[in-house]
Formats: sequence, C-alpha cells, structure tokens
Amino acid sequence: MSRTPSSLRPAPAITDAADLGTVLGVWAHPDDEAFLSAGLMAAATEAGNRVVCVTATLGEHGTAEPERWPPERLAAVRAHELRASLAVVGVTEHHVLGVTDGRCAAQPHDAMVWRLAGIVGAVAPDTIVTFGPEGMTGHEDHQTVSAWATEARALAAPRARLLYATTTEEFVEQWEPARAAFDVFLAHGLPLRTPASALAAELRLSSAEVDRKVVALRAQASQTSGLLAAVGEERFRQWWSTEAFVAAESVSVRAREWGTWRVAA
Repeated sequence: MSRTPSSLRPAPAITDAADLGTVLGVWAHPDDEAFLSAGLMAAATEAGNRVVCVTATLGEHGTAEPERWPPERLAAVRAHELRASLAVVGVTEHHVLGVTDGRCAAQPHDAMVWRLAGIVGAVAPDTIVTFGPEGMTGHEDHQTVSAWATEARALAAPRARLLYATTTEEFVEQWEPARAAFDVFLAHGLPLRTPASALAAELRLSSAEVDRKVVALRAQASQTSGLLAAVGEERFRQWWSTEAFVAAESVSVRAREWGTWRVAA
C-alpha cells in the first residue's frame, strides 16, 4: 500500500485560536473584522493572547442614504461603533490608517506598505489575518489592503503565519437562497468555494461564541441592523458561525478568476 510522505500531507487546520499566538488583523472597513474574525478575536483574547486590529478606512461612504449620512457624520458614528464592537471581543489595541473610504487603491502603494510594516514590526505578531487577494467580496479596498498586508508581513515579520479569510462550499450553499436580495459578492467568481481540505484554520463557533459575535456585529448597527432585520437572526447566525482561513502560501494569484468592485466616484 502506498502512503503519502508526511512532509507532503497538508497540516491539519487550526481549530483553537489559542494556537495562533499574538494576532494582528488588517482590514479595510469597520465591520470587516467582526464578520470575518470576531470569533477568532474573542477566543484569542479569552486565551490570554494579544490581539491588535488595523482598519484602513472608517467606511464613511458605506450607506445607501448619503443625504442622511454625510461622510463626516457616518465616519464618526462608525468609529464609535467599531470601538464598541472590538470591546465586545476583548480587543483594546486598534490602529486606524485614515484612508478615505473607497480610495485605498489610489494611495501611494509603497508608502502604505511601509506604514503598515511599521505596525507589524511593533506588534511582532505570530499570526496575521486579512483578506485574500480576491478581497472576499471583490471590493477594491479589500483587495488593496490584502496586498498591503502581504507585503508588510514580508518586510517586517516574514516568519509570521499569514492567513487569508475565505468562504467554503458550506457557506455558499447557506447563502445562495438569499443571494439575489443580499448579494455582497459583487465580482465574478465569488464567493469562493474553498474545500475543507485546503483550510489552514477553521473555527466552528459554539452557540455562546456566536452570541458574542452577534453582539459585536449588532454594535455596528449602521451596517448590520438592516440585514439582521431582513433575514432574521437565526439565518444570520448560521451564515457567520464558522470562520475559515487559508494559508497565504497556498493561494495563487497568477490566474485571477474574479473582478473588482469600486465605490462609485
């Protein structure tokens, strides 16, 4: 009987956030960190691990009612919401890069990478979590932040584990019935259908852990209250009860199958 050499077998996915050491999350907008990693952050802080969050923008254009929510007002509200949300999961260290929402790709790339590398170097994380190169939803800000984080890690903490948030076949099947009404995946080829065998970390949240995540997401009411009211909490809980990540080294960007979504000028 032939056997696969142990050196060629994929390592089992991490299922305990305590094993991630010091965690640095790098995201584009308030609520990105909660949707994709609230469970991870809460479990890591509960285990006594240091968790630091970086947010590139305050998401001041994230509204369908710009007259009611002009950018300065929405930015202030979302900053308060983000602080409250992070407090729920025990995160007290937070950096805002101050980039204009929707304008990450317009920033001087090298300067932003070096700025982020300074934070990475100061935190000295064991694990960095961020978007994959597709940007999860195809949002250009997400894609740009992924590139910044990837290059900053190479410069300042090359031995740190770099994890890209992803979606799985299970998630897509759960999401599909609501896709027409709530399609946040706005680029071709998304959402991703990452097989379980390709995951580097998979956190399946307990009911109590999902409760805490929902509280963190409810704290960002300007972005989540409408969705929660429309789909109901049970469906919402089901969608976001698993947090999945792939190792950056396993991702190929040579043949992009997705597009890019931009904030309208």
